[in-house]
Amino acid sequence: MSGKPFLFLDRDGVINRERGQHTWRNEDFEVLPDVPEALAFARQAGYGLVVITNQSGIGLSLYGHADVQRLHRMLQDQLAGNGVFLDDILYCPHHPSKGRCLCRKPGSLLLERAIARHGIDPARSIMVGDRPRDAQAAEGAGYAPCADR
Repeated sequence: MSGKPFLFLDRDGVINRERGQHTWRNEDFEVLPDVPEALAFARQAGYGLVVITNQSGIGLSLYGHADVQRLHRMLQDQLAGNGVFLDDILYCPHHPSKGRCLCRKPGSLLLERAIARHGIDPARSIMVGDRPRDAQAAEGAGYAPCADR
């Protein structure tokens, strides 16, 4: 496959501060200080940007899809204010206690969707995560590169 290189980015702990609990309210969401600059640099280097995140609080009925979408709009607005635009944000709403799904990392379905949707070259792309499941998802999608935040 010949396509554009992308950075696949985990959300909590990579883009925003990890709180140790579910983050779905805008007031609890804090973009890490160097993230906008790092993403702008990646864009200038020719990388596309896709966020891949597990949002199991939806499956636990702690919050809903609308809450996650509102938070992601705020994230996109904050990044756009710094000249950074995300190509996509994909999330898994399932909780592992409710059964196994293919889209929850370490599953690779969301990465595979992004690859197909955006014409991504996985061999030239990198997963940036903070947990082993991020690397496992990248490997499951057919490529091994993973950068630890």
